Amino acid sequence: MASVRYRTKTNSKKNTIFLRFKQGGQFDFEVKTGIQIPKGKFSLSLQRINPTDEVDFNKLNKKLRNLKTHIENQYGSDSVEGIIIDNKWLSGKINGFLNKKSNDKAIDEKQFLSSFMQFFIDTAKKRLDKPNNPISYRTIQHYQTTKIKLNDYERHAGKLVKLTDVDMFFHEAFIEYLDTEQKLNPNTIGGYLSVIKRVCRKAELKGYEVNANYKSSDFKLPSNKTTDTYLTLKEIHEINSFEFKKDYLDNARDWLIIGVWTGFRVSDLLTLTKSNIDGDFIQKDTLKTDFPVYVPMHNHVKKILEKRKGKFPRKISDPKFNDYIKVVCKDVGLTYEIKGSKMSPIEIEKNGKKKTVYRKVNDVYKKHELISSHVCRRSFATNHYGKLDTLTIMKITGHKTESQFLKYIKITPREYAVKLKKYWEKINVNEFVNS
Repeated sequence: MASVRYRTKTNSKKNTIFLRFKQGGQFDFEVKTGIQIPKGKFSLSLQRINPTDEVDFNKLNKKLRNLKTHIENQYGSDSVEGIIIDNKWLSGKINGFLNKKSNDKAIDEKQFLSSFMQFFIDTAKKRLDKPNNPISYRTIQHYQTTKIKLNDYERHAGKLVKLTDVDMFFHEAFIEYLDTEQKLNPNTIGGYLSVIKRVCRKAELKGYEVNANYKSSDFKLPSNKTTDTYLTLKEIHEINSFEFKKDYLDNARDWLIIGVWTGFRVSDLLTLTKSNIDGDFIQKDTLKTDFPVYVPMHNHVKKILEKRKGKFPRKISDPKFNDYIKVVCKDVGLTYEIKGSKMSPIEIEKNGKKKTVYRKVNDVYKKHELISSHVCRRSFATNHYGKLDTLTIMKITGHKTESQFLKYIKITPREYAVKLKKYWEKINVNEFVNS
């Protein structure tokens, strides 16, 4: 039968405990555990650390006992699966138990969440998302940001997270860290946990040992109601008819008007060229979905193209577009206050040092301050909701599910009530009376 024994090889001031794993004449391996003890404090016969004030000998003795049991159990399961038992295997099992990464990428991927997440990210470009489309660059970016947040949490907690550690305790501790230390909002935290759940599911499909808690209904993804704004039809017309003296604002305004009447994401909107014009339609193979979208040209858009001799406005970057359209809306007069959220500087402490970061803060702001590139799609969807069937709008905005789309609609309860009031005023009251 295989046996586990400990010993030290030196008699220095600090000595490393080695683990020897042996079974008759079949194998005999020995690997460092990384556990260090003072000179002369290890009993070979009793297989324990003798009492000393220099280390927590009770805690270390318990760890050595549990490690012995772990190696024996792992050998019992792996040997019958045909897994090669050698020094590399023994080192990997010891490192995994002691929460230390090895120098072997394949071994670490089977044990540690961050290591498998890196594999998940590296292979993302080769995988297909539903429905058989390559995973987008922005999605991969989200995976990478999640790994950064996980690494930050590990440094904060002082230990690596194993795949088997993704339980309810981790769930609560990770949320608390991102909330109190990183000052992130619930939606952002929920997005990171969603990626972690996806990574755990992938690891489980590969046959790796994971904690089943990640599938629990209690492993919830935090969320909060968003307070994003949109431009009403009246405001769109005011922006469209306003005369700007500065060319860069006139140019940005034209892109904004095209955006609210096409519903394109900013990455697709600002890359439109004359080649995307197909008669009275604008055609675009969108970057995120790689799906061809046809949108009829609104009169506002037609007049912009006529003004520019059949060409789209001058190219500008996403950041400049965001900055300029705030000024555009301010000049038009969208200065009244509404509830919303915007990126604001806040101070956090990281690695013992204070640092200024930008986070979304919910408050009351002037409307022009809340305008960003996202207002284009949101305005398109909101202004057409209830006038066109939902599926038609979704085909243009690129939303995959109706529930996802409805979360995007930004009509307030009062606006719904006003719509109902206007409808009642138009119809014959007898239509609602049974006779």
